[in-house]
Amino acid sequence: MITAVLVLAAIYALAGQQIIDKARSLFASATLPRVDGKHVAFAALIAAAAISWFARPAAVPPPAPDDPAAFSLRGKFTGPTAADDAAIVSSLCDSLGDAIEWDGSHEKRLKTGVAFDELRVFARELRMRGESIGDRQPQARDAISEFLDDAVGASGGPVTDESRAAWVNAFREIGRAAGNVAR
Repeated sequence: MITAVLVLAAIYALAGQQIIDKARSLFASATLPRVDGKHVAFAALIAAAAISWFARPAAVPPPAPDDPAAFSLRGKFTGPTAADDAAIVSSLCDSLGDAIEWDGSHEKRLKTGVAFDELRVFARELRMRGESIGDRQPQARDAISEFLDDAVGASGGPVTDESRAAWVNAFREIGRAAGNVAR
């Protein structure tokens, strides 16, 4: 940068006045072209095209593929209510995971696997007003039931901190899988 400034200063010192006089004579003798509406419209179209080309939003990368080892409910929700049902299951399971985790860090009212299951059933009945997503989505119901049995077992006995964490993780995993279907 400093080199360019020094070169320009040297040029001006040697021939600065001559360059200025020559530029003045060129501008004085030059005639400006006549601009009409067509030229303005053409320039506006070119400017709009350039702006739209350079102002494009960045391409959104495709979503990352699901981990093949992760629990998936893809293809398990079917029919016209599939996306809505998956969204409800996702929301309900995320909320259940949060509630069980919160209970574990406070009074621990939920002390058994039976209590967790009763909470799940009661929350579903409150949310669905007695209507069963499991009846509409039997494949999803069966996959979720199998996943819960594998993740937390079928024991309804006392809950340890480790088994509570397993319930929380299981509900969150179901919520994630159902959320992926709903999207």
